[in-house]
Amino acid sequence: MLIKDAYVSAFRGNFTSTMRWSDLDAFWQTLTLQADDQWFIYAVGETPPENTASKEDLLNFIQHVDELLHKEHDEDYCGIVYVDNKQAPEYIKIFDPNNLGVSCGFSDNPPLPGWILSRLQPVELESALNPPKSRQRWWQQIFS
Repeated sequence: MLIKDAYVSAFRGNFTSTMRWSDLDAFWQTLTLQADDQWFIYAVGETPPENTASKEDLLNFIQHVDELLHKEHDEDYCGIVYVDNKQAPEYIKIFDPNNLGVSCGFSDNPPLPGWILSRLQPVELESALNPPKSRQRWWQQIFS
């Protein structure tokens, strides 16, 4: 399986929300205990990293993103961090509190996460998930 296919497949996989702030706190503790230098930190919309982050950079990111989420998501619940496996995480979606759209529920065009932590090398998500416009309109050429 190609890197792109594996990454997109993982992105579309099953995730569990850290619904309450206490859930997120417990998850960060689990991730911190398992932290190593095998994680990619991807700010969606920017060029995907080619190398994994150091353990120190991962721990620093966790601390700062947690502060950001608590500060900017002024709700009684969290619900914006999604994990493939809370006990043995491999893929984590973190939604930006300032760009939530309809991150929970149904939408034809849900927002992408703000950040993704994964053990898989990231690919540029926007182009991987959305085919080029020329590909979307190929059928129109038939009727021209």
